Amino acid sequence: MLKKEIVIIAAAFFLTSLTMITGVYAIEEKAKTVTILKEETDITGDGQNEVIYLLGVPYQNKDSYLKKIYIEIAASNGKRYKIPFESGSKASLRLADLNHDGGKDLFVSVQTGGKSGITINYLYSLKDFICKNLTVPEPLEVESGFVDGYKANINIMETGKKYVFDLNDRKKYYKKLGLYHNGKLNEPTELTVNPYSTLIPIPIKGEEMGLKGIQRITGIANADTIGYVESSWINVDGKWKLVNADVQKDIAQK
Repeated sequence: MLKKEIVIIAAAFFLTSLTMITGVYAIEEKAKTVTILKEETDITGDGQNEVIYLLGVPYQNKDSYLKKIYIEIAASNGKRYKIPFESGSKASLRLADLNHDGGKDLFVSVQTGGKSGITINYLYSLKDFICKNLTVPEPLEVESGFVDGYKANINIMETGKKYVFDLNDRKKYYKKLGLYHNGKLNEPTELTVNPYSTLIPIPIKGEEMGLKGIQRITGIANADTIGYVESSWINVDGKWKLVNADVQKDIAQK
């Protein structure tokens, strides 16, 4: 009988310890959450402010990278809303009416790596307490490649605009790597048109807000920057419309 009582006491102690450990773990997890940004403004359209938190949970022993990034909103209707995003090294939040419905939208950018990392962008609305993913415009489709004479051709498919870049200032580098021989391209080689490195809300038409995107074009290495594709977009009836697109670099020739 005594042995049975000892077993029961030991089991109870184990369960109590497990509960305490679980509680401590939960507190530690909660303590790890960092507030990246806090905003108070009306995003539902009811005239009352919501409290908006952009939050991150860093990896243990790796504070520079966030394994979880999310928005938590304490809405004026008493409910809480949570919107999760990809993990990353940095995150930012901008509030702007990008779908032109009279309410501020949540524009979030998450940088997935260092300076050369990819930036993922999100756009959400909480108008009338309905959480809706508004999406962002897809990066421009661009055809590009090296051509004879130490040059590169770039063609923006959506607009039909074509550009020729003179790259003679890099010919020693390209010859050394075997890309060219006596000015002739050794084999067809495309450029790399990266996703958006930047996508930000800006006024597009008068006071209407839209998005401006920048995509970097690189050659035979990530450090071999050829130029930048700049595009501006506006949301019309729930769809993104391209307003303007251009390629910017000092040596660009149309």
